[in-house]
This record gives sequence, C-alpha cells and structure tokens, in this order.
Amino acid sequence: MVRQLTKAFKLMALLLFAFLVSNSTAQADSRVNELQYIKTYDTEVDGKSILRIEIGLKRDNLKDYSVKIPATVSSTLLIDLNDTLPGKLSRRNSAAIQLSGSETVSVKEVKINYTRLQFRLPLVIGDESYKVYTELPDKRSDKPYRLIVDIDKSISYDDDDDDYGIGDGKGSIVIDAGHGGSDSGAVGPNGVMEKTVTLDVALKVQNLLQKDGLPVVMTRTTDRDVSWSGASNGQELQARVDKSPAEAAVFVSIHCNAFSNPATNGMETFYYWGSEEGRRLADILNKELANYGGRANRGVKGANFYVLKHSAMPASLVELAFITNPEEEYLLADNDYQEQLALAIARGIKRYLALRSHNY
Repeated sequence: MVRQLTKAFKLMALLLFAFLVSNSTAQADSRVNELQYIKTYDTEVDGKSILRIEIGLKRDNLKDYSVKIPATVSSTLLIDLNDTLPGKLSRRNSAAIQLSGSETVSVKEVKINYTRLQFRLPLVIGDESYKVYTELPDKRSDKPYRLIVDIDKSISYDDDDDDYGIGDGKGSIVIDAGHGGSDSGAVGPNGVMEKTVTLDVALKVQNLLQKDGLPVVMTRTTDRDVSWSGASNGQELQARVDKSPAEAAVFVSIHCNAFSNPATNGMETFYYWGSEEGRRLADILNKELANYGGRANRGVKGANFYVLKHSAMPASLVELAFITNPEEEYLLADNDYQEQLALAIARGIKRYLALRSHNY
C-alpha cells in the first residue's frame, strides 16, 4: 500500500513538473518573436520611388527594435530585434541572403534572443532617407505582423572619394596587423587568436583603401613575424616601424584587447603622448569605430607604445574589442563584423587625410 502511494505521489510530481515546464515554455514562447521572411521590392508612395524592406514576424508583440545606419551616410542598414529569434531563416545564418535586385542581408543571432539584420543596399542613404513603421496582420492577404522600412530612392548620396576631400593622396598609408607568426597575441576562450583577427581586418582595410586608389604599405600580409622568428620584442616592433616609407602619411596598428575579467569589453584607440596629429587620427578612428563597430567606447588615450613612439608620421593603435570577452570574440571572428571594422578604419583614415589636406 505504501509503495503504491509512493508511486502515485511520484507520478503526480512528474505530471506537475511537466505541466509547469510546459506552461513556462509556452509563456516564454509567447514573449519571444520569430522571423518568418524578409523581402525587398520597389514601390511608390505619394509619388516617390521607394525601396521597401518588409520583415514578416510570427507575432505582433515586437516592442524593442532599432533601425540605423552605421555612419552619417552608408550603404549598410542595421536592424536590431530584441526578444527575437532568426526563426525560419536561422538555417541560413552562415551566408548572406540574396534579395531582389542587388540587395543582400545577413541574419545573425548576435546573442540569445537578439537578432541582427544587416542589409547591403544598392544605394547610399542618410538618416533622412528612410522611415520605419509596423503593420498588423492582414488575414485577407495572409500577411503576418510586419516591420517595414521605406527608403526614399530620390534621397541618396554619392559616397566616392570626393566626399572625403582626399586631395592628391600623397604619402603611403601604413597598416600594421598586430602580432603574427610565432606571436599569436591574445587568445580568446574559444581559441580565436589575435594575430588571425588583426590580419583579416588589416587585409580588408588594405582592399578598401586600394579600391579608392590610395597607396598602402602592409607590415605583413601573411601569418609571419615581420622580423624573424626568435627576435626580441623590441626587434620585432622596430621591424614594423621600419616598414614605413619616409614619406608615409599615417601609421595605423590593429590589435585586439585582452583582460583577465571576461566581462571587460569595448574598443579604444591610442596615440603617442604629445603627438597632436596622432591624437587627431586616433580621435577620428575612434568615432568611426563607434559608428560602425557598435561596441562600448572606452575612449581615446595617450600611450607609450613602441610603434607609436617611434613612427615619424601620425600614428594610432586601434584596439578593436576584447578577444577575452566571449561575445566580442565571436564578433571578432565573424567576417561581416570584420568588414564593418575595416570600413570604419578605412573611413577614419580617409577623413583624417581630408582634414589634413584642408589644414583642418
């Protein structure tokens, strides 16, 4: 009899537990939204030619979202959706989705229940170029709840070199990918190495600047020591400085930060104490990284780093993010995020050159 009662109580406890878990899951499920589809198409609104981005969602409870471009003008549009899963698009996270025309979008779950959509548009837009609104489900057309972004195609910008006032472009731009070869630099909790990230970003910066017709000198283009394996730290750093031609315009060294506390995060830029031109370069790079990278901004700081102190031209050292922070390690290894960082650095360099050519 006692055994039977014990079994009955156990069964009741299991059923109660299952009910509570099911109920909790259902409640959580009702709070979290899911992407159903993404599409773009041309339409007309009030006589204006519009590029429309339509995002279908499973529920009509979207409360926390942001739509922005990562600079004053940009061909990239970022849409961040909190309490949202990639849903039906999750299996395509690893590649950009080709939409109508030449638009593509990458879909990522940046962190749990937080999805980022990054659109690459066929035109350059500013904040006044688009408006955002939502539409409720339409049973007649079988459309779900939708987030809509309407982009006015008549308000676009030319994002070529002239916008930056580059001038004659004299002087090489030296891009230094930190560490390399026998020196891995810092290593993240999941094994991502600083030397790999810095090289990937540096090569992307090189590509962007050379597309604009600007001369670029790289301290390294492969996973190697700039001096030789076994060289002292001072010899390695001097070898990087020696890569700079005498007429070089700027020196930018790319690094990832590290700290014992994995929660420490953010980006920052450095210049050599007393170098006013270095400070200006670091300040502009910092602003562009804040716009494009979106990480916590730890500011612009003076430092006594070897490559800054011994460079004859304006120099800045960029700490992209903390590779020891799991979330930032994930971003630093992501190709699309690396492209955003490279775009920020390239844009910052061009803006600095433009200001200098006009004597500020």
